[in-house]
Amino acid sequence: MTTDVVTCEIPGNRDEVLKMLKRTGISGVPVLKEGFLVGIITRKDLLQKPEENQLALLMTPNPLTIHSDASIGQAADMMYTNQVRRLPVLENEKLVGLISIADLILAIARLRIEEEIQEIYTSHTFAIWEETPLPLVGRIMEISGFEAIPILNKESKLQGIISERDLIRHAMIEDSVEHSDFSTTGTDDDEWTWESIRDVHTISYGISRVQLPNRPVKTAMIKNVVMVPANAEVSECALKMKRARVDQLPVINGDNRLKSMLFDRELIRVLLDARYQ
Repeated sequence: MTTDVVTCEIPGNRDEVLKMLKRTGISGVPVLKEGFLVGIITRKDLLQKPEENQLALLMTPNPLTIHSDASIGQAADMMYTNQVRRLPVLENEKLVGLISIADLILAIARLRIEEEIQEIYTSHTFAIWEETPLPLVGRIMEISGFEAIPILNKESKLQGIISERDLIRHAMIEDSVEHSDFSTTGTDDDEWTWESIRDVHTISYGISRVQLPNRPVKTAMIKNVVMVPANAEVSECALKMKRARVDQLPVINGDNRLKSMLFDRELIRVLLDARYQ
């Protein structure tokens, strides 16, 4: 586990967390209140609730936790079953560390597992065109649930990868003023009377959003893509993920064409095998 845990505290706001995620490159942090764990906030929370500013409303409350004496197999099982990427580690209800999928990937690399990934751990995927605007990419990620998507050019050749980390890196805070009209008098029956028309008031209020710039995805994607063949070995892939600091690897066929994706969240399933616990 990681013992030097980056955390944030409530009360707090989104802007502080956004700066923290941009600076460190991590995908989520535990949220504390008076020293006790009360939630987790992730990149996904910021992207899916762009208009929310309060940390307490952005975070996932009462997150899953694990004890420091648990095995890596138990950690992998909890993360895979519950589709989470990190588990706060507690002792006597106090946060002492954080175990993440990246930590499990390092453990897999050290195990030197020679089993081939083939189709056991790979996932079907889809790709998007390199000219797709970033706001649309963010929406596609939200709808699909994918944390990373391959990028193709018009010749269908792989040009790069875009991930949630890249979106957060290019995100900005946009402030605007919106208006709301309401009437102080009148009912449904007399909405067209002079009284109703006269008593319409306008309220102006500020809105702050996490906004993605309206630029093509090719300007934000990672271009130096680390790829693997379908017969690559499990620990070899884990080592490549760790060295490149990526959560996924495109899997290519003999013609160097995209075949599928290997996501770290699927690769940790190898730790559910009793041989590797």
